[in-house]
Amino acid sequence: MKKLHILFMIGLCVCGTAYADEEPADTSVWNKDPLQLETVVVTATRTPKVLKDIPVLTRVITAEDIKKVDATNVKDMLQQEIPGLEFTYSMGQQVLNMGGYDGNNILFLIDGERMAGESMNNIDFSRLNLSSVSRIEIVKGAASTLYGSSAMGGVINIITKDPSATWAANVNSRYEGATKEWRHGASADFNFGKVNSLTTFQMTDADALNLGEDSSLPTYGSKSYNVKERLIWQVTDALKLTGRAGYFFRERESSTVSHERYRDVNDGLKADWRINSLQNLEVAYSFDQYDKSDLSLLTNKDIRDYSNRQHIGRALYHLQLPSWQSQFIAGADYMNDYLMTYQFSDDQNNRSQNSFDAFVQWDYSPSKYWEFISGLRYDYFSASATGKPTWKLAGMWKNTHHSIRASYASSFRAPSLKELYMNFFMGGIFMIYGNPDLKCETNHHFSLTWEHHGSLGYNFRYSTTATGHYNFFNNYITTATVQRDGVYGQMYTNIAKQQIVGADINAQLHHISGLSTKLSYAFVKNIVEKGKPDLTAARPHSLTWRLDYDHQFTRNYGLYAALSGRFLSAVDVTEYTSTTLEEMTNTHYDGYSLWKFSLSQRFLNGITLNCAVDNLFNYRPKNYYANSPVTLGTTLTVGLSVDIEKLF
Repeated sequence: MKKLHILFMIGLCVCGTAYADEEPADTSVWNKDPLQLETVVVTATRTPKVLKDIPVLTRVITAEDIKKVDATNVKDMLQQEIPGLEFTYSMGQQVLNMGGYDGNNILFLIDGERMAGESMNNIDFSRLNLSSVSRIEIVKGAASTLYGSSAMGGVINIITKDPSATWAANVNSRYEGATKEWRHGASADFNFGKVNSLTTFQMTDADALNLGEDSSLPTYGSKSYNVKERLIWQVTDALKLTGRAGYFFRERESSTVSHERYRDVNDGLKADWRINSLQNLEVAYSFDQYDKSDLSLLTNKDIRDYSNRQHIGRALYHLQLPSWQSQFIAGADYMNDYLMTYQFSDDQNNRSQNSFDAFVQWDYSPSKYWEFISGLRYDYFSASATGKPTWKLAGMWKNTHHSIRASYASSFRAPSLKELYMNFFMGGIFMIYGNPDLKCETNHHFSLTWEHHGSLGYNFRYSTTATGHYNFFNNYITTATVQRDGVYGQMYTNIAKQQIVGADINAQLHHISGLSTKLSYAFVKNIVEKGKPDLTAARPHSLTWRLDYDHQFTRNYGLYAALSGRFLSAVDVTEYTSTTLEEMTNTHYDGYSLWKFSLSQRFLNGITLNCAVDNLFNYRPKNYYANSPVTLGTTLTVGLSVDIEKLF
């Protein structure tokens, strides 16, 4: 039955034809803001602001981009759109590197809310799905003055779509050939007077990849379910309440005798009060609990051995000062962080801490050509009895076609409960020890950006952005080899100063016919003291590109085709060569490029049929190690999406 379903969708992709319609649709793209300069974003300032007017450079991936890239998940989406971003493997888990920053220095948010749980210092990326996503906002560089700890390298905020005016519903299905993964999803969005309800559901079922006997990367089959509900009640014209709840479950077939299970339960309530035309107050509470357990297939016992629970309360006040041509925000957050894990000592397998913060930000526009933002924040963490101030200053000059941005920001990451108290025999090979004396990581981030946009006659619009950045780290937290009772192990420690320098270049060109192209390049270099190992896996050079064509031929038929890809240069990574941790060496990873062809056809203004050929030129690495792309060669993906309300 599955094979028939797959063949049916492939046949539609290859043979899909337009419905006859005498009246073609409007093909003009000028009113759609193809360069996205008028997009309203919130992550960089925590207040709504037009993208082209923000002194802090922000990258936006829109819902339209998500459809165009035809990514299977958030990881694929980010890798195809953001150069310098790569997901690698460590201890059987996927980990993130973005411009030299580890995953624990990149803060992921869903509608501005933090996520609990981690694996190898990264969140569970499988919790992030693309259903009902309005846009993804990426702010690279230090962002601690607004978001506190873990925002040293940037913030990635996944924002849910706004409520529909009446109702909307979608069902979708997708098959990916390499892992034989089936993904099914559905969403329903209804308005009932002053109440709006958005429900989303997604399930996946994937087989394990067979990478061969020489592979050091274990891959597992898995199943997952993800359901979310959001309710918005417009109590009065001035007061809006938003409630949300979600449940996530994933089971990984880690062995023939046991399976790993991952669960998450989250909810929250937010009140937005428009005090008057110049003042707004937002108060919110959120709860998130992420658990791990092992299911024995012999005894059918499911034993929980990890639980991270977070209670977060926050308040944000926004004041507009027209006479001063400025805006002022002030906020405060409280978080109770609880962690129970098998990686702590047997006599105390759980720890908790409270953290508090307060911050202010001033946004000043003395004229239409200038924009300035300054901010100050203070955080306190009870477990390490540590307080940390951070601050930032950003400025922007702009005219009709040009803008120059310059910014400085300090940031930090407080040691986690795991890094403070871990006491674990890793894989029965060596010990890993926590360190209660750890200091906060700190970073000083400087950036300078030039942007130019305009049109070439009537038919073309273009945008070019070039950014240089410099980061100075101190007290970077990593593990270092120690010897206790003649046995080697690893202990979390603060290491010497490090520096990261880099540059980003982005260019876009759009033609009125629907033809467009996008090219992005990133350079990054990690500078360490002489004789010290470079523990990052940042590839020095990377590129992403896309050439696409989008046209609505008739009211009942439209087509989108794209050729996209990414290139990552070779890199040498310092790795341990023995289980005794006595020796380290440089491991070389070759550079590679992956190409993708996507074809999307739109029928009856509500049915979308997608086909994609990934790894178009059948690239395979010589060996599968931590920093190798996990691909078995060319892969076919087919999918079908139906927007039910558009059919009526």
